[in-house]
Amino acid sequence: MQFIDLSKQYQLIEKQVDERIKKVLLHAQFILGPEVNELETLLAQYVNVKHCITVASGTDALLMSMMALNIQPGDEIISTAFTFFATVETMLLLGAKPVFVDIDPKTYLIDTQQIEAAITPRTKAIMPVSLYGQIGDMDVINAIAQKHNLAVIEDGAQSFGATYKGRLSCGLSTLGCASYFPSKPLGCYGDGGAVFTNDDALAQRLREIRIHGQGQRYVHTSLGINGRFDTIQAAILLEKMRIFPEEVKQRQILGAYYSQLLKDHLVTPEIAKQNTHIYAQYTVRVQQRDQFIKNLQAAGIPTAVHYPVPLTKQPVLKDMECAKVSLPHTEKAAAEVVSLPMHPYLTFGEIEKICQEIIKLTQTINV
Repeated sequence: MQFIDLSKQYQLIEKQVDERIKKVLLHAQFILGPEVNELETLLAQYVNVKHCITVASGTDALLMSMMALNIQPGDEIISTAFTFFATVETMLLLGAKPVFVDIDPKTYLIDTQQIEAAITPRTKAIMPVSLYGQIGDMDVINAIAQKHNLAVIEDGAQSFGATYKGRLSCGLSTLGCASYFPSKPLGCYGDGGAVFTNDDALAQRLREIRIHGQGQRYVHTSLGINGRFDTIQAAILLEKMRIFPEEVKQRQILGAYYSQLLKDHLVTPEIAKQNTHIYAQYTVRVQQRDQFIKNLQAAGIPTAVHYPVPLTKQPVLKDMECAKVSLPHTEKAAAEVVSLPMHPYLTFGEIEKICQEIIKLTQTINV
């Protein structure tokens, strides 16, 4: 059993993907070729925003979004410490100051009630993280941001395809950032990402930043990076988008089945009433995690932990001001969460086997 089985998906669309790749090899426009424009149009339509700017990775999407907002050294950005390192890494690369608030212990999303108290005259943006495949309360976050004249950047690396009040992740704020890393709900066969926005000026800035700050060829009007998206990866995603809506439905069916079988035995994911969940990860909580993982591994069931070390406990941040805040819910979650196998091609039988092992395990250890 695999934690994420990418080969099953490829077997389903092998012929079409191979044809897409061969077409790129023949026209040989490997960087920002026609497939990139085609994909950007398709993704913008899917998310229902005016602009999609594909980029080289989800990390670049975050970095470029802050660059487009002209984030400067010393500017503060409010986020959570229960996320992958790229969320804070991109802030620090620009000299910005992360300001962490705690998470809601049930959804693992930013606690919106703590945001306003964290705002100072140096605050320039709020970066909520849509963790595990569920979106934060964006209407509340956007209202706080509007009140204080702040931008909102959704870190939607794990939530592409999920909805909030019927609206899709990455189309809910000033800027939405997606990752198309292979293991994401929509993933290419390498690194990739995108930024979504309805703001024409920000979209133009992002397109210039993506090609070293060029307003026109060899005329650099600002500092940028090499953030270009690979044409072959765009071709792959074009084919994957054809089956993506059905995969989203299947993820939700499988996630609900997991919860149906496990809800009386351990802490299963809680979905906010206004949300749908994409289950980028199916994550439960256990108190004796090491023993839990060891026993499942012995039964041939892989697991993963997203994420065992809060950002405030990372060695590179330990002497920074942002790491001195108390985040009890974040630290407790980091010590207890564990993710189970999840992908659209997981079978009901496989889920039943996993859950049977877990239920049997709960009878021998306190979870």
